[in-house]
Amino acid sequence: MANWLKRLFGGGGPVIPVVRLQGVIASEPRPGRLNIASVAPLLKRAFAIKSAPAVAIIVNSPGGSPVQSRLIAKRIRDLADETGKPVLVFVEDAAASGGYFIATAGDEIIADPSSIVGSIGVIFAGFGFVEALEKLGVERRVHTAGRNKSTLDPFLPEKAEDVERIKRLETDIYDVFVGWVKQRRAGKLTAPDDELFTGEFWSGQRGLGLGLVDAVGDLRSVLQGRYGNKIELKVIAPKRPLLSLPGLGFPTQINFGDDLIAAAEDRTVWSRIGL
Repeated sequence: MANWLKRLFGGGGPVIPVVRLQGVIASEPRPGRLNIASVAPLLKRAFAIKSAPAVAIIVNSPGGSPVQSRLIAKRIRDLADETGKPVLVFVEDAAASGGYFIATAGDEIIADPSSIVGSIGVIFAGFGFVEALEKLGVERRVHTAGRNKSTLDPFLPEKAEDVERIKRLETDIYDVFVGWVKQRRAGKLTAPDDELFTGEFWSGQRGLGLGLVDAVGDLRSVLQGRYGNKIELKVIAPKRPLLSLPGLGFPTQINFGDDLIAAAEDRTVWSRIGL
């Protein structure tokens, strides 16, 4: 009520919505992950605040799904174009790989000087267990319709033609990534392609020199410097579901096994950039 009265009588500063995008980018709806289904409602609420002079987005992600990264970035740009609101992206620990793809949807990128930015590339990883079944005395039977259906089967020797197909797929996705970065950072990148687009990542301070970010700093200081010390930061968070109570017929299902596997997978993605 106090904040409402301040805005009504002109005693408060501008309201700036803040959307935090933190976690690995993946299509599976898991806690702590980012995808268009979970992020779109937050973005819609943020851009719907008509009086806001800008929308602030915090990115803290090591990357993940290239499809979900592109969908989130595109939704940010679509809403920015529809409302005419500038988008300021603030990088905390990391905006790497798909996280950087999302960050470039901003009109400006402000990074912590010790953050990690970049990692513009595509990776495909797996395991090979060619001799494992034989040692265990297990016979595996695979029947396919389509000669390439078992591409990179982990229990069969790696085939050159399989690797070639994966490389073509990676190149297609990589070209989309590079094209998007060049479009969004046009006129700002200061290093050649063979330095920027190798999959390497840098500190936010170094990223500033390469043109990957526009400034170093933190959210509150930057926004106060631009819009005054009386700004009100309105965090746009997911709406909490009603708690399940005994006897109401709304049981909560928790699958600890799947959650542990998902957590291990996410930990692997973060570890690629040393976090």
